[in-house]
Amino acid sequence: MANPFDLRSIVLARHAQHVVLVHFPIALFLSGVGFDVAARITRRAALAAAAQCNIAGAALFALPTVATGLLAWQWQLEGQKLKGTLLLHLVLGAVSGLLICIAAWLRWRNRKRIGHALAAITVFEFVTVIVIALTAHLGGVLSGVTSLE
Repeated sequence: MANPFDLRSIVLARHAQHVVLVHFPIALFLSGVGFDVAARITRRAALAAAAQCNIAGAALFALPTVATGLLAWQWQLEGQKLKGTLLLHLVLGAVSGLLICIAAWLRWRNRKRIGHALAAITVFEFVTVIVIALTAHLGGVLSGVTSLE
């Protein structure tokens, strides 16, 4: 049995980076949306700033997460043609990463506005949360954590 604290096996594992990194954009984006909803209800600027920081952080982490997912496909499956659940996970993962980045850009672009522009962004964020949830579910199925039964 391998040592679970062996740095070489952690860093050089052919797919481990994606499995570790994926949690950061998910958690940051979901907490950012939570802060956004709380900011809209309480009208507190500090919560809106926390939402913007979390969503920007999610966008930053989404890029290496998508990249390591693509690398895992190339390394583990040697670039085989994907099909089924794995293909759907790849497509939804790329779409999730793109939607997170768009949400961060929209928030940054409209950071001084209030009202309808932010309401539309919040709706966009909820759509993004649904896509992220579907992607995460499929990732759980692929890793064996969740079953389709």
